[in-house]
Amino acid sequence: MEAAEPINGGSVQIQNENTSRKLPNFLQSVNIKYVKLGYHHLIKHLFKLCLVPLMAVVISEISRLTPDDFHQLWLHLQYNLVSFILLSALAVFGCTVFVMTRSRSVYLVDYSCYLPPESLQVPYKKFMDHSKLIEDFNDSSLEFQRKILERSGLGEETYLPEGLHCVPPRTTMVAAREEAEQVMFGCLDKLFQNTKVNPRDISVLVVNCSLFNPTPSLSAMIVNKYKLRGNVKSFNLGGMGCSAGVISIDLAKDMLQVHRKTYAVVVSTENITQNWYFGNKKAMLIPNCLFRVGGTAVLLSNKASDRRRSKYMMVHTVRTHKGANEKAFNCVYQEQDDNGKTGVSLSKDLMAIAGEALKANITTLGPLVLPISEQILFFATLVAKKLFNAKMKPYIPDFKLAFDHFCIHAGGRAVIDELEKNLELSVTHVEASRMTLHRFGNTSSSSIWYELAYIEAKGRMKKGDRVWQIAFGSGFKCNSAVWVALNNVKPSVSSPWEHCIDRYPVKLDY
Repeated sequence: MEAAEPINGGSVQIQNENTSRKLPNFLQSVNIKYVKLGYHHLIKHLFKLCLVPLMAVVISEISRLTPDDFHQLWLHLQYNLVSFILLSALAVFGCTVFVMTRSRSVYLVDYSCYLPPESLQVPYKKFMDHSKLIEDFNDSSLEFQRKILERSGLGEETYLPEGLHCVPPRTTMVAAREEAEQVMFGCLDKLFQNTKVNPRDISVLVVNCSLFNPTPSLSAMIVNKYKLRGNVKSFNLGGMGCSAGVISIDLAKDMLQVHRKTYAVVVSTENITQNWYFGNKKAMLIPNCLFRVGGTAVLLSNKASDRRRSKYMMVHTVRTHKGANEKAFNCVYQEQDDNGKTGVSLSKDLMAIAGEALKANITTLGPLVLPISEQILFFATLVAKKLFNAKMKPYIPDFKLAFDHFCIHAGGRAVIDELEKNLELSVTHVEASRMTLHRFGNTSSSSIWYELAYIEAKGRMKKGDRVWQIAFGSGFKCNSAVWVALNNVKPSVSSPWEHCIDRYPVKLDY
């Protein structure tokens, strides 16, 4: 059996003899081959191609009009002046309503990912040596953790908080607050410095951290540190897992639709200090091996004046929640083991549930992003399946035609492997996810931003490129965010990759 790997505070178990625990193979036995690229271009530009002859006919007819024809047209307008004025007023009113009610564009001005100091790095040997010294783990648990580390896809330079470097570990509230402050303030200091935005100009603040929710809240800590103004709209999201980063972005987007000319800041992190598992239940030991320190701060704006300096524009957010299903609700569950030690319990059905959530999410996302050519093929095969052949496999759209870059939550290599296979992605498409997992580990809801930073550091983000960020979370949730690059995007100052990008990609030995 292959080692279990986490999604969102948990793990994914894959067994060779039980394929039902894997993500469904969306592309298996698809009988319809991919259509040639020329077909996609033809359908994509079909409206323009139809418009050209129409415009030619209109221009040809106008060119045949004589001065007398124009004079007759003018007289006709004079005799129907009231109707002309009413129609003009109606057109102006309609345009005004459209402008006032249309969605405001949301721009991603910049973002910053936290880079911990080298002193917090935890190589495999140090991790295992500390685990032995803690004396809470039996020999079987120690060997299990060693195997998980070897198969995890993590490298030797990931980070743990300062409190967990102590023997015995310092898991106090004070240590947890110190970790939260170091991560959040570290991200925000760089963000405000890079964007030259005054913290008092922030109108909306959204913070998400799943397992650490003190009083005053994490959002209140930020308000206090940066002296944000008294009427700031602040939100603190807890217990929502690794997909909460997209949820926070979606919430900030909704707030920016209501408040004009506004800045919003989203802070995504996870706190490890008080959520280390000191028991011997193997399903609860996996987060110890995979989760590492990380966080990000994102600056969003709905100001038209910020478009020129922004990196991306938001295109879509799609959220899928399977919590109404009991198995989905319980598949990632925080609880105590038989000895009263708190951890996250993982269901053997986790991968199958993740697959169902993913299918539901991309079913909603597909019509929003896929080219019309792919939608026609999907609809045609669906009709054919219903009318002629009930056993016919549906056509699986090619999402590579909709997106140039993929940021798959680095929760574990099993999830990345399955998405790569089932969506037929290339090695380059999943490189950012694999390298983020190797360099920083599973940083929960912030991992998709480390991945985006990797793509930028490699110089691959060009103007007009579309990015798909996708993350899984407890509950069970699958959430997506789609962005379009407004320029050839350069890495931000103090990018977490700037000191090591030349060493990547690295060869992974598994």
